[in-house]
Amino acid sequence: MNILITGGAGFIGQNLTYSLLKRGFKIRILDNFSPQIHVIRDLPDDLVDQVELIRADVRDRAALIQALADIDGIVHLAAETGTAQSMYQIAHYNDVNSQATAQLMDVLANAPHSIKKIVLASSRSIYGEGAYDCKVHGIVYPGARSAVQLKSHQWDPVCPHCGDVITAIPTPEVARPSPASIYAATKYAQEDLIRIAGDSLGIGTTILRFQNVYGAGQSLNNPYTGILSIFSTRIRRGMSLPIFEDGQESRDFVHVSDVVCAIELALLNDAANGGTFNVGAGEPTSVLQIANMLVDALGGKVRPGVTAQYRLGDIRHCYADLSEIRTKLKFEPQISLIKGIEAFASWVLSQPLPEDGLDKANEELKKRKMMS
Repeated sequence: MNILITGGAGFIGQNLTYSLLKRGFKIRILDNFSPQIHVIRDLPDDLVDQVELIRADVRDRAALIQALADIDGIVHLAAETGTAQSMYQIAHYNDVNSQATAQLMDVLANAPHSIKKIVLASSRSIYGEGAYDCKVHGIVYPGARSAVQLKSHQWDPVCPHCGDVITAIPTPEVARPSPASIYAATKYAQEDLIRIAGDSLGIGTTILRFQNVYGAGQSLNNPYTGILSIFSTRIRRGMSLPIFEDGQESRDFVHVSDVVCAIELALLNDAANGGTFNVGAGEPTSVLQIANMLVDALGGKVRPGVTAQYRLGDIRHCYADLSEIRTKLKFEPQISLIKGIEAFASWVLSQPLPEDGLDKANEELKKRKMMS
């Protein structure tokens, strides 16, 4: 197969490219090397001669038409990804994520092509809060926490029916989407665009909802996304490590090699056509716990501190129910969190020490009254 990877020069894209090349695929990458993500605005030397690179923005229709020539399958990774940043760059996120995806499908609808499969990188953020169990009402899906709740330090959602205490459980794909940020809304829009247009065009489509992806090669310079990257820079600089809320908010951290495996299964398996699948480790880890793991792995001297600050649009808990992808695609995550964090820390220590941009990013949010 000839594969086009939009955003292929990024973290997940490069890892996927190396893996697909080993399988004998021919790879074309469309990427604009956004400076917020890329310090070195080029491909690694060992990829330059192995892939075709189109250096262009995914919103560029002419570039899309060029990139789609003689392609069999698309992995659509290109997107803006900062949840907090999306709350005040609304039109930009809609343009890059939603509108560019609409244009991709518009090109396929109006020009000859050879595309048989599209795999979309979506996000667990489309769920908003994940699934919870109420002792009275069973499985429930609470809405986004309000500014009033957060200001009162009411961190945990309650049952939307009776207001009682609820417990987080694995979130299945059938959960009702409830985006709590502009970023999440644009990812959900991408899903509908790909699914509806792909079905009408007779193209096999698969939607993968990634949890928090981490691993060697991720951007260490983007202060708006990737808490492991943000934390690692501050640990190396001996700076304070501020943890929002009470530190018990949890995420599902999945290693990039497991994400690459899921993408390949989606590309190569007809059983994935028309499907939507969670991709994660299937286990929750508190932000305070992951921060302490990083301090230990990096040999840091300053322990994380809980600040009780908060950001609008953040969720409390969400971790993946992997039943669907295990059953249909035989996916099973291979990299434990302990092993993955050790490997990530080893790679981080081999990289140049980035500037810390967290304080500046947080000040921007405070100025806009999106953070306490």
